[in-house]
Amino acid sequence: MKYSIVLPVRNGGHYVKECVDSILRQTLPDLNLVVLDNCSTDGTLAWLQSLRDERIILHPAPQPLSIEANWARIRTVPRNEFMTMIGHDDLLHPRYLEVMDQLIHRHPNATLYQAHYAYIDAEGRFVRDCLPMDEQQYVHEFLACQMGRTIDSTGTGYMMRSADYDRAGGMPSTYPNLIFADFALWLQLMTYGYKATAFERTFSYRVHNSVSRTTNGMAFLQAFGEYVKEIALLQTGNPLLQQAAERYGHDFLLFWCESLSHRLLKTPMADRSLKVDGLIQQFNQYAQQLIPGQAFRPLSVGRIRLARQLDSFGPTRSLFQWYRRQTGNPS
Repeated sequence: MKYSIVLPVRNGGHYVKECVDSILRQTLPDLNLVVLDNCSTDGTLAWLQSLRDERIILHPAPQPLSIEANWARIRTVPRNEFMTMIGHDDLLHPRYLEVMDQLIHRHPNATLYQAHYAYIDAEGRFVRDCLPMDEQQYVHEFLACQMGRTIDSTGTGYMMRSADYDRAGGMPSTYPNLIFADFALWLQLMTYGYKATAFERTFSYRVHNSVSRTTNGMAFLQAFGEYVKEIALLQTGNPLLQQAAERYGHDFLLFWCESLSHRLLKTPMADRSLKVDGLIQQFNQYAQQLIPGQAFRPLSVGRIRLARQLDSFGPTRSLFQWYRRQTGNPS
């Protein structure tokens, strides 16, 4: 077999059944499905066993693991020459593997492969297409697009050689809830070659109460800090990456400072050790790492100033959180 589809899961419910069905219905049958079950209590493992499909290889965890530890097991299990990872609630379209196989033959020197995809909601309804991507993209171009928010990227749909995945260290486990961990992995893999992308829509990524949406402000900030360190490390000796960061890093940092200041504001004080003012100071340090010598003034952004003001006084913070609960407004 040539391809392994890796599925880490805990309590996948009905979504995992749809996901597995989409995998087993591939038009290119040259695959196995490697399932890393993390002590599911909802019958996920028993259901998978009941399928009695020789393409399904089960690796139950010996005890409940964190999401980071379960994904770290990927490097410890046998995989075929090429591998991809999928979230338990995402769906492959029937021609996903066939399109990837054709793409690999067109770009034998690429080290990361992808295709276009759709976003769907919790009920499987179409939300939108991903932003368009070029067929060939190098690491500095990918970083520039990501910093400029002209590209979409998820943890599902990327194909790589298993040897390259292991060489890169696998999905990094230092990122809380694996937030930004996939971005770091894609960057590392592209430093070995480049990313090739097929234009056909080949999978659907489900948008609902995902880990990235429910992670609190402190964990998200820690993950972002890890990602900044990774970008800074990869820039060393790579002038093109340095140029991308110099050109797009300022707006990238301002965007995430604004986003995370409000995420932190929504996090109860009992669940965090930092106020928005401290977050702003942290972003000033990130600016020194990514864009040294450039002026970085986060307080010039109105929403960042507002978050700082609301967070500086207990009653206004409580009023803001009460308002969110009453209106269901996420911002």
